[in-house]
Amino acid sequence: MHNSARSQMAAALLNKMCGDEFFGESAGTEPSAINPLAIEVMKEMGIDISGNQTRQVSDIVKSGVRFEYAITVCDEAAEQCPFFHGAKMLHWNFPDPSIFTGTLEERVEQTRAVRDAIAKKIEEWCMVECAVAA
Repeated sequence: MHNSARSQMAAALLNKMCGDEFFGESAGTEPSAINPLAIEVMKEMGIDISGNQTRQVSDIVKSGVRFEYAITVCDEAAEQCPFFHGAKMLHWNFPDPSIFTGTLEERVEQTRAVRDAIAKKIEEWCMVECAVAA
């Protein structure tokens, strides 16, 4: 939604893990600033997203770029997930790190758990999609 954590992490992970086959981009319906906790947990994996800019989904749509897949990572129970015409739509439901509560350490751990769940889902998806393409 805010293009501040989940999709930023997902695009960076996809590009690192499956960059030979796919290129991930990130956008949100209500872009804000990159979540510092997302920056921190991605650095743990050697991925720097601190220079990333947040983007509006409508700007991507208006640009005319066509995508084979559009993967949303929003929490369907709490958010309106975008739809991309002409793309194979996949939805992976993950909680929004911007609403995590608790101590800083607890919020980092919760964000790390989201990062790890996204990485696992991407790894599984890339294995299947790359095998199909081969």
